[in-house]
Amino acid sequence: MSEKFERHRQPWRQDEIQKLHLLAGKGMSLRAIARALTRSEESVKDRAKQDRLTISKLR
Repeated sequence: MSEKFERHRQPWRQDEIQKLHLLAGKGMSLRAIARALTRSEESVKDRAKQDRLTISKLR
């Protein structure tokens, strides 16, 4: 069962962008960052690419 996101197509706020940079810098996974920001994984991945951030992949 997949989680439902109510925040469809919401613009990124400055505090969310800062949190994304912080969490990506700590080496968190894409799924963990998406849950922390209550956004979809695709949205987080697109924003990280836009900001030239690298998100670690868990193995």
